[in-house]
Amino acid sequence: MPSTKEIRRRIRTVQKTQQITSAMRMVSAAKLRRAQDAILAARPYAKKMYALLGEIGRRHKDAEHPLLQTHPQQRVHELIVVTSDRGLCGAFNANVLKRGQATARVLVAQGLRVVITPVGKKADEFFRRRKIGETQRVWSGLGTIGIKHASEIAEHLAKRYESGEIDGATLVYSEFVSALTQIPQANLLLPLAPAEEIADAGRASLPFEIEPDAHKLLEVLVPQALEFTLYRALLENQAGEHAARMAAMESATRNTEELIGSLTLKYNRARQAAITKELMEIVSGAEALK
Repeated sequence: MPSTKEIRRRIRTVQKTQQITSAMRMVSAAKLRRAQDAILAARPYAKKMYALLGEIGRRHKDAEHPLLQTHPQQRVHELIVVTSDRGLCGAFNANVLKRGQATARVLVAQGLRVVITPVGKKADEFFRRRKIGETQRVWSGLGTIGIKHASEIAEHLAKRYESGEIDGATLVYSEFVSALTQIPQANLLLPLAPAEEIADAGRASLPFEIEPDAHKLLEVLVPQALEFTLYRALLENQAGEHAARMAAMESATRNTEELIGSLTLKYNRARQAAITKELMEIVSGAEALK
């Protein structure tokens, strides 16, 4: 049985761990509130943008843009996998990476050469260890997500798609549903095309006129749509990361409380056993002196 001194040391160690996990939980809760506000503000904008793209496509069948056109021959497909830079967030990164790995295997089975673009250190480490696909470029250490991060990634993808280096791109990220639920998603990013259910929203809109013409509008709108799609995915992933870390740290804090209770009980038993032993020694000594 461990000594009372050793048990006290373990209790102090667990108490310090409890302070750290409790502080991390509160920090994640504060960051989650800001990230949740950001994603809730971004979703309506994204929906309207895709509705506008769908309406232009419906009214102007001849309007074209390189990022909207499908390449006739599919050879190379780029996979953008978004994770966090840090851990301690439960199964959050593992679920996204599992979805990214499954998507990569499907693409390889279709005879495509897969190029991986990790966004986040966890994705970079995962695909480097497993050597799945070819790593094109890594974005990590982004910190607080900003539109500039999405703009850099969007520019990188647009250049490669327009030049024919890649024939398609899929975005894998974690969609934020609630503080307790994050769902990994794998969505086709290039060629960029509004989803049918979102595009249908534009059909109920009021008539509008486009100046100077639909082609000029698409030159501006399509790159912005690609950029904002990536920005929204980064925000969704960021909110999901904070939510998962908050839940993980809350669970860890509860576990430390249970462990401290268990160690305290063990300490009291060890202390009681030591006191009983001392009393027995005193009684035995007194009996020996008679």
